[in-house]
Amino acid sequence: MTDQAGNAVADTQDLSVTESSGSGYGKISINNNVIAIIAHETAKKMPGVVELQGSLADDLAGIIGKKSKDKGIRVEKENEELLTIDLTVVLEFGVRIPEICVQLQAAVKDAVEDMTGQQVYAVNVVVQGIRNTHEKTEGD
Repeated sequence: MTDQAGNAVADTQDLSVTESSGSGYGKISINNNVIAIIAHETAKKMPGVVELQGSLADDLAGIIGKKSKDKGIRVEKENEELLTIDLTVVLEFGVRIPEICVQLQAAVKDAVEDMTGQQVYAVNVVVQGIRNTHEKTEGD
């Protein structure tokens, strides 16, 4: 499956990340949806991030039940040990975009690694737009 730009899109519901527990009890599998939710919750707490913006593929997935907390987030396995997380965000007008993006990358990487024990190879951030949060939206 590819998105409008021709990039490969991983369905977060089809892939799972497996972590060996080392305790002798068996394997622990963490679905990519869980990783997407961790990234989403971390991103929405960041000052300057207005929202995570989904693509046309996310809109279509919403029709078949994709949850809003995965919107604008892609999680892919680089190999058995490394993850790549792609975030598409809308930032607040007036923020220093590179600084916010670096802070967002670090926060998402730390949160995912702390909560899942999985290593994050990269957190890619695409700034889809900027928005003045002081303006009233239509219908207000």
